[in-house]
Amino acid sequence: MSDHEPKDKNHTVWLIFFMLGLGTLLPWNFFMTATMYFTSRLKDPQDGDMLTSMEKTYNNVSTLCAMVPLLIFTCLNSVLHHRVPQRWRMMGSLSVIFILFLITVIVVKIEIEPLPFFVVTMVTIVIINSFGAILQGSLFGMAGILPTKYTTPIMSGQGLAGTFAAFSMICAIASGSALNNAAFGYFITACVVILLTIMSYVVLPKLKFYQHYNKSQSENLVSDEENNPSLPNLVSDEENNPSLPNNESTVESGPVVLQEEEDQRFSIFTIFKKIWVMALSVCLAFLVTIGIFPAVTVDVKSKIANGGTWEMYFIPVSCFLLFNLSDWAGRSLTALIMWPGKSSILLPILMVTRLIFVPLFMLCNVQPRHSLPVVFEHDAWFIVFIIIFAFSNGYLASLCMCFGPKLVSPHEAETAGAIMAFFLSLGLALGAAFSFVFRAVI
Repeated sequence: MSDHEPKDKNHTVWLIFFMLGLGTLLPWNFFMTATMYFTSRLKDPQDGDMLTSMEKTYNNVSTLCAMVPLLIFTCLNSVLHHRVPQRWRMMGSLSVIFILFLITVIVVKIEIEPLPFFVVTMVTIVIINSFGAILQGSLFGMAGILPTKYTTPIMSGQGLAGTFAAFSMICAIASGSALNNAAFGYFITACVVILLTIMSYVVLPKLKFYQHYNKSQSENLVSDEENNPSLPNLVSDEENNPSLPNNESTVESGPVVLQEEEDQRFSIFTIFKKIWVMALSVCLAFLVTIGIFPAVTVDVKSKIANGGTWEMYFIPVSCFLLFNLSDWAGRSLTALIMWPGKSSILLPILMVTRLIFVPLFMLCNVQPRHSLPVVFEHDAWFIVFIIIFAFSNGYLASLCMCFGPKLVSPHEAETAGAIMAFFLSLGLALGAAFSFVFRAVI
């Protein structure tokens, strides 16, 4: 580190990336948390059959509408992110998500027939997750140009999003508020958080610490291009470096020189060959996690409640709250410890070991069930499993996301971050698909 290198005063950049991480997953978590509100608006005693069917399939259809566009747009962002300025991707995505939540808040207070409401909700989920994918991929790309530890606040912020949603669910149950009032509060809160996220991103380019690393990335790219003219020209004007002070580019070459499609594909493939272990590891992590949580875990029944109050709180506390708290703890721990290292074979081995959680949760008291016996009947087994399961997901996945961009040259870091985000989304989509299989086997 240079003696003239600026410091991250008061950890401002770290906190901004934490806020941006929170903003990427909070929208979808609020939609998951408000499932009871959405399904309640699909009920109509005058046309029970069709609407009952929509109500039953809401979770499956909403997951499909979330994961498919998430995967597609993360892929597109990985390939095309150099053609669209970072500022457009970040501000555009946050603005669209903010507007959609404002519309959702308004819809809460408007009477709409169940079928149009179902369609509007699914379209909203598709658009939110499409722009959320662009936001997430761009954010990990931005973190790739900073020191390794600056990926941690993104993962930690994403973990807090789930924890916040779980607390909101429990508070709603405890208050006994009407579903519409609770949903109104949910979505107003989400609007406030997204607005704060937009403000955080506006402040980021003005900070000298971030300016330094963004400028360093451009200088490294220019140096590499001078030494090897065959390298793709990834950054060449102020539109691709909107965060530089006064929009001054470190490259004085004029307009962007777009490379041929074959050169771009070759560049992406070359970077992937350097990070494939980390990319596949994070994909496997979320395949296992989403395959089990919440599709299987949400159907676990308490054996000690006996119809008491604990029965009402068992899933909100044991499943959602404990999962998100443990996942958040695992993600946050990488700020202090980063073991095993990025070159260690132990990291992918630990990822493969997490497959053991699939049969463990299947053998808990999941109801209804058809084939497998109940082996781990007591609530304590489920609670221990969910804590270890979530903590290992948060910690190991965060390590992979931190290490991936550091296995490549500085000018390749943003692309590597986007590729890692794509494989994270691929794991989510595969996990959603496998969740139907895992649940059916039970």
